[in-house]
Amino acid sequence: MPPRTVLVLLFDDVQSLDVTGPVEVFCGAGDGYRIRTVSLDGAPVRTSSGLTLTPDHALADAPAAHTLLVPGGEGTRDPDPRLIAWLRERSPHARRTVSVCTGAFLLARAGLLDGRRATTHWAYCDALARHHPDVTVDPDPVYVRDGHVATSAGVTAGIDLALALVEEDHGRGLALEIARALVVFLRRPGNQAQFSTQLAAQTARREPLSEVQRWITEHPGADLSVPALAARARLSPRHFARAFRAETGLTPGRYVERVRVEHARRLLEDTTGGVEEISRSSGYGTPEAMRRAFLKTLGTSPAEYRRRFHAPVGP
Repeated sequence: MPPRTVLVLLFDDVQSLDVTGPVEVFCGAGDGYRIRTVSLDGAPVRTSSGLTLTPDHALADAPAAHTLLVPGGEGTRDPDPRLIAWLRERSPHARRTVSVCTGAFLLARAGLLDGRRATTHWAYCDALARHHPDVTVDPDPVYVRDGHVATSAGVTAGIDLALALVEEDHGRGLALEIARALVVFLRRPGNQAQFSTQLAAQTARREPLSEVQRWITEHPGADLSVPALAARARLSPRHFARAFRAETGLTPGRYVERVRVEHARRLLEDTTGGVEEISRSSGYGTPEAMRRAFLKTLGTSPAEYRRRFHAPVGP
């Protein structure tokens, strides 16, 4: 099979890692891909970090693309209309169109996300939804695939998406080999949250509640019922539940659920402990309870999650 052409769009104030991260993944596949870069007039572009990138082509003479890659960066805020028109024309002819971070805004301006589910960097999801109401914006996943269009969250999420595309094209073995070469030990699933529970939730302002948050994180296998947590905060259960939700944005039960899934997921990724042992240490009590939580939160079972994302052992 001839190499698949990955065509990367460049523009001034592009985020350099949005470009180089996925490109390094595709290059790791050897002859599996042919990387080509393109800018408005074929002139060099200056990234937001000050690096200068020299493209291979101008828009007018860009080759046909198997994968059209659109990075993000400050340059997506006020793009040249010619970039948008080119994307609108070229995307239907590509096997897939992929954006990294705020590159989703360029796809949205071109109408390529209308009626689709998409994501972007968590800090810009509200803006994407507000400016493009025809797009169903999901702020949680690392990346989202809807038909031939894929969008990813901030910066390093582009690496996760590129690895998933390599796995689709060439198999899991090559994707894992590339991940190890880049010292990316764990490939995150697309529906994994962009950041941890502790970052996703607000930190409580009052010390008793923030101390409870720390306790939950450090003791996921403990009794984390509302009465037990309320006693630790020296509040009545009703007052505690109301105050916790007001200050963190989550009910105590929902917060505990997220922490436990995150704790179990990390043990499945990083250790060789059995599912029964991990379920107990994560506060589930039984493997079946953990399985139900994983299916609800991640859409997969603990055993399948470990099969796909367990860190390689040894060199």
